[in-house]
Amino acid sequence: MKIAVLTSGGDSAGMNAVVRSVVKTGILKGCEMFVVREGYEGLVRGNADGLRVDPVIIHNLEQIIQKPSLIQNDPDKNLLHNLRFGDGDLLKDGTSEWVGGRTLKGRYIVRVGWDDVRGWFAEGGTLIGTARSKTFRTPEGRTAAAHNLIKEGIHALVVCGGDGSLTGADVFRSEWPQLVADLHSQGKITDEQRAAHTHLRIVGLVGSIDNDMCMTDTTIGAPTALQRICEAIDNINSTAYSHSRAFVVEVMGRDCGWLALMAGIAGGADFIFIPERPPYKMPWEDEMCAKIHRHREVGKRKTIVIVAEGAQDSDLNPIRAEYVKEVLTERLGLDTRVTTLGHTQRGGRPCATDRILPTLQGVEAVEALLESTPETPSYMIGVHENKIARVPLMEAVALTKAVGQAVRDKDFDKAMELRGPEFGEALEGFMATSSLYVESDKLPQEQRIRVGIIHMGAPAGGMNAATRAAVRYCLRQGHTPLAVHNGFRGLLDDNVDELSWLGVDAWMARGGSELGTNRALPSIDIGGMASKFQEFNFQAVLIIGGFEAFNALLLLEEGRKHYPAFHIPMVHLPATISNNVPMTEYSLGSDTSLNALVDACDAIKQSASASRDRVFVVETQGGKCGYLAAMGALAVGANIVYTPEDGINLDMLRRDVRFLKTRYTLDPPGRSEGRLVIRSEASSSVYTTTFITKMLQEEGGALFDARSASLGHTLQGGIPSPMDRARGVRLSLKCMAFLEQHHAVLQKQPAHKSRHASGSSAAVITIQGSSVTMVPVREMVEHADMGNRRGKVAWWRGVKELEEELVGRSHFIGLRV
Repeated sequence: MKIAVLTSGGDSAGMNAVVRSVVKTGILKGCEMFVVREGYEGLVRGNADGLRVDPVIIHNLEQIIQKPSLIQNDPDKNLLHNLRFGDGDLLKDGTSEWVGGRTLKGRYIVRVGWDDVRGWFAEGGTLIGTARSKTFRTPEGRTAAAHNLIKEGIHALVVCGGDGSLTGADVFRSEWPQLVADLHSQGKITDEQRAAHTHLRIVGLVGSIDNDMCMTDTTIGAPTALQRICEAIDNINSTAYSHSRAFVVEVMGRDCGWLALMAGIAGGADFIFIPERPPYKMPWEDEMCAKIHRHREVGKRKTIVIVAEGAQDSDLNPIRAEYVKEVLTERLGLDTRVTTLGHTQRGGRPCATDRILPTLQGVEAVEALLESTPETPSYMIGVHENKIARVPLMEAVALTKAVGQAVRDKDFDKAMELRGPEFGEALEGFMATSSLYVESDKLPQEQRIRVGIIHMGAPAGGMNAATRAAVRYCLRQGHTPLAVHNGFRGLLDDNVDELSWLGVDAWMARGGSELGTNRALPSIDIGGMASKFQEFNFQAVLIIGGFEAFNALLLLEEGRKHYPAFHIPMVHLPATISNNVPMTEYSLGSDTSLNALVDACDAIKQSASASRDRVFVVETQGGKCGYLAAMGALAVGANIVYTPEDGINLDMLRRDVRFLKTRYTLDPPGRSEGRLVIRSEASSSVYTTTFITKMLQEEGGALFDARSASLGHTLQGGIPSPMDRARGVRLSLKCMAFLEQHHAVLQKQPAHKSRHASGSSAAVITIQGSSVTMVPVREMVEHADMGNRRGKVAWWRGVKELEEELVGRSHFIGLRV
């Protein structure tokens, strides 16, 4: 089968990852792969006469093909014959032609090989170009597009774009039989061509920074756009604080408020305007000014207001950033500035999420095409948490359009419902953590509780964001948030104090642990811990940390047999870069750490590529869990990855050396690529990073050199990613609701007797698929590999094998060149 991939509409980070993934997966499945330059416009233009597919192979590959004796035990000649066609560099650098050499001019449907798309996932935008085509919207344009596909023998199309682009793809597919019949009747195609192209296979992927498509949690490019916005807000925060200014920040999103909402949460904004939920009170100016005035009265020196570009009031009147500035200046006398981020939100390198998920979606897109029949609907490849799912394309488009119609009908409750429960939860979370508490909103005195907050284990991005959310929720409800500094050791030393609303204001963007943390377990003095629980009158405890925190909660729950002070609700919020807490698919800090790894490896690979023939062995943290290494390898396109779960042995090293030698031999002379080997720190105690580096230096000979780099604690530091901040807020608020619920149950027990907490009141909050679930800590033990400090089952285990497939490891190993 011949498959073409095109990007249409606006550009977004991650589109190149999709193209790379689709091309490589298609070749592995035995398909011939094409890219369409300039979106649907390129499909309409096609290839000029005499400039159709031109399969020129690089010189050293020609020699191999011409001399089969050079190849022994070739398991997959399709991959070898589709290694490269020479246009990869032209597509990547955007020159379109080399003087006296190859050209892309007049060629819009270009056949590409395995190496033509290497390294694409680290590039922003879309290297094959995109355009909004008016011509394709006409019957004549779609007829020309069909003719161009048939001339090249293409049977399937992968479209990455917004709802308009995907709708156009489905219309194209539905009209296909008639278009083919018309072309045949006009004598433009032969009987054979008509018979071979009775059905067009279509699959869509949503490339949009707006995250406005229904039936998928995330659209390609939205996480990177959010990261750009939060980087800008973090920078604005410092100057706003210095000058005691107010800033009104306008963000993109078209008719969807996701970017504004998530940026409001992650950036610690005071007020936001989104299309789906206009301000409740009219005039909204009074509500906004009253809220910001209260914040200023308690001493807040900065004000951030975020306006989505499609924001409007409840009467559908647009809300403009400049007008918001005027209101803040005239009514509150604030020195106010407007920052319109514009297209900076689209640009830059993709974040880790926008490399990993589009790669997985690209693989699924090819599978969906190969299984497509005339009877199956056009599919869109969506994301549900970390699961890739096929959903009916037009059903998703219809629901998306229904959101806009609900807003136009002023049915804002329906608009919020159509956006999904997580969108509603995020808005509630923003409201709970952005507003200064009002005395009248607090719970009755008998329902208020004293909550101890403890950080445990190594620091992880998002710990402070989760703590800030918990503190602000406590104060809003009338609870008392008690910070335990320096973990359980600090509790024994009486390092406990009460946190304030303003005191945690700047914590959202801070990395590390503001409370301080260590690995000391309650078992260092379990009796002393019970005494301190009693002394400080803890009525609930929130523990934020990794596997040590899970162990700590387990010890406290066991201690209930002997110490009544532990008969209180207790909850663990997983936060660790290793992502090794059992039963949960994500821990706070893992996304931040993945982004740090991606940044480091991009810089390292740049150095390796400049040296042309260098392999870097990069060591990552992660303990005995290979999540960080495996997901990082997929995000940076590492050629080899070693994890503790699979270990390292001599046979494995022999195969990997053979693979690298073959790959460097197949590179064009003078154009070798720098390559990465990712090794998790606990993969082997014998085959260390130093050992592997020296081995590759020795075995590489004249083909390649080797260097090593240990990322170490750089993976724990830095500013938390927006996803870790937003996830920290969401999970923290759910933890607080859990503590309130179980405290209420305990309060119903007779006061004259010792209260007895149930096993379910000591739990770990987990993300499982699309749901957030509280799991009793006792139940967690059954799913934990306590010796190796990780879960017995990990959803990401197949990622390592997928990455090895996408670099062709198993296919190239069989070659002897």
